[in-house]
Amino acid sequence: MTANDNNHRGLLPAGLADLLPPDAAREAGAIGIAIERFAAFGYERVKPPLVEFEESLLGGPGAALAPQTFRLMDPVSQRMMGVRPDMTVQVARIAVTRLKHEPRPLRLSYGGNVIRVRGNALKPERQFAQVGTELIGVDSAEADAEAVLLAIDALRAVGVADLSVDLNLPTLVAAVAAGLKLPAETLRRVRRALDRKDEGGIAKALGEGKADGKKAADMLAGLLRAAGPAEPGIARLTALKLPAAAAAEAARLAEVVKLVRAADEDLPMTLDPVEYRGLEYQTGVSFSVFGLKGREELARGGRYSAGYPEDGVSEPATGFTLYMDAVLSASDTAPERPRLFLPPGTPWSEAAPWQAKGYAVVRGVTASADPRTEAKRLRCSHALIDKEAVPL
Repeated sequence: MTANDNNHRGLLPAGLADLLPPDAAREAGAIGIAIERFAAFGYERVKPPLVEFEESLLGGPGAALAPQTFRLMDPVSQRMMGVRPDMTVQVARIAVTRLKHEPRPLRLSYGGNVIRVRGNALKPERQFAQVGTELIGVDSAEADAEAVLLAIDALRAVGVADLSVDLNLPTLVAAVAAGLKLPAETLRRVRRALDRKDEGGIAKALGEGKADGKKAADMLAGLLRAAGPAEPGIARLTALKLPAAAAAEAARLAEVVKLVRAADEDLPMTLDPVEYRGLEYQTGVSFSVFGLKGREELARGGRYSAGYPEDGVSEPATGFTLYMDAVLSASDTAPERPRLFLPPGTPWSEAAPWQAKGYAVVRGVTASADPRTEAKRLRCSHALIDKEAVPL
């Protein structure tokens, strides 16, 4: 059998890939940097399992990800299990069960791989690394702002300098509709018009010419017009005569923007108060972080209910996830560590001083006529010759 006969064994299912040198090391390093930044702000790491019983994994906010979850039968318990498609739900489970007696607010961080049934046009990968935090047990604008600012801090530490934040209120339209007592079918048509950014479609969905329809259309169109740079958008949003519950949400968002701006004067922030797709389990202020260069989504987060509301066990929470594949593609590539070739027979103790100087040492384990040639073959940048690191 020739080597080529085994090439088919390198094929992987669509959306899955091997991470090779140096990318695997870059990802591990970036995860370590992010986790360290979280720890510097008091977030303690947890490590949930790769698979869980289905009812735990898909309860509460996890229900939104049920279609994306791989399932399998546990041969020990004969119960159905799911492979995690997201780690937020797992951290929330830990908080409301294993750590339910810990003082609140509870600050937890995590990092690991998730896998989903299918990718999409923007993100075809089905397995990818998630790193993030959850701030559990408190419902305040300060907590919402902390999530935004910590995500920015971690991304900058990893090496993504130019960032922007897009803020959302995915429950706002529903709150407005409830205050206006819009029927479900009318709300569905309004949602479709809002998704298209179609003011005329809003009026049509509500019934053109009706006095109450015009009032509602003007209010919903006002939500559309609030989209754009954050501070002008907040001014337009808070100027609307929204129903009480919706007005309270808008005021909360305004407070978050004020807190973030006080901490970071130059951070670009935009607002889209009608966006909700992909934010189905969020219950308040939510956000996405983008790189200004590629405009790829690097992080997503926001407010949600941690735990299992259907069982009466839940807590207010906010948090975020960094998508490490996107983060690494947007970050500056760190210079590779120089590799120093040590000829066979070099005492083991001689490696440590060179490692302390920043070299990765590659020990020769077979005899070679020319250390320079062997060093180059092993992709080394230097070779130890006469006790000196000679560049190649």
